[in-house]
Amino acid sequence: MTLNIGWIGCGRHATQMLLPQLGLAGFRIAALCDREESALAATAAQYGVAATYTDWQKMLDQPGIDVIGMAVGPQVHYAATMAALERGLPVFMEKPPGGSHADALALQQASEKAGIPVYVGFMKRYSTGNRIAANILRGDEFGPILGITGSYMTAPTYFVGEVDYTGFYLHHCVHYMDLMPWLADSSIAEMTVRRNVLARGRILFHMGFACDNGVIGNVVMGTVQSRGTPMEQITVMGDNNRIEVANVVNVAWHRDPPFKAEDPAATLSSARDTLSWTPNFTAAANEDHKGYAALIADVAKGLTGQLTAAPTIRDGVAAMANLERMVALLEVKA
Repeated sequence: MTLNIGWIGCGRHATQMLLPQLGLAGFRIAALCDREESALAATAAQYGVAATYTDWQKMLDQPGIDVIGMAVGPQVHYAATMAALERGLPVFMEKPPGGSHADALALQQASEKAGIPVYVGFMKRYSTGNRIAANILRGDEFGPILGITGSYMTAPTYFVGEVDYTGFYLHHCVHYMDLMPWLADSSIAEMTVRRNVLARGRILFHMGFACDNGVIGNVVMGTVQSRGTPMEQITVMGDNNRIEVANVVNVAWHRDPPFKAEDPAATLSSARDTLSWTPNFTAAANEDHKGYAALIADVAKGLTGQLTAAPTIRDGVAAMANLERMVALLEVKA
């Protein structure tokens, strides 16, 4: 089943990460919108789209559109999603789902009242390494999750001119406000933060958390590392086993191997030794290490009435609530 999608936003992220996945998942780009006419024209030419708009409200009125997609700013995410729901159109939006928890909650209420789905682009759930880890955690062999540690860094590239952490929080930190409770399979109950600011725009902080199911954890985030280096590390601790995900692509499941140095018959045991996985980038067309293709495919399933695990606006509400709690604590520490 082909779904006609009207898409808002022709920036680099949309054109390089999201739009290429639409055709694979069964979408046809029926209309494009961007206020920058040069970006709009270039994207329309690339994807062979004839219907173009610089005003998203006009695009929403185009006949024959089945769903609205967008990757722009939080204010447009909120306003355009609300307008799409009023027209009976389902939505896929990149995170964040609005500029605040209140925005996300209003969208959830509108979505539920209309009975129309709104999906949110928390692709960290679909990054191949994270998905492998989650499947192990949900299986029978890992046992109870005890703790999670994560590091998710970036550089001070969010700040041009005046330093404002809002974009960093909304576009970067919000990912782990969704990912940590998703891995723990539980909501965050308690939260603490510690921060260190080298200079304006250069912040490092540790967020400690405890989940309703007893899982404890810590996340390190900040703007003091180059984006040219590996940015992410996750470790999930169980009872005498742990899973490590490095840079979303390398996975190691450490279990309970015996010491081997003094054993002349030492070998590798499929039941006890470490299992590891690394993607084959020599066959790059088969890889989806960041998870966008899998995310969009799951959204398409939901829009065609199939069972889907795609993150919804309800997940967006939870993530934004976690984010605002964290930001409030950081501001107290300032």
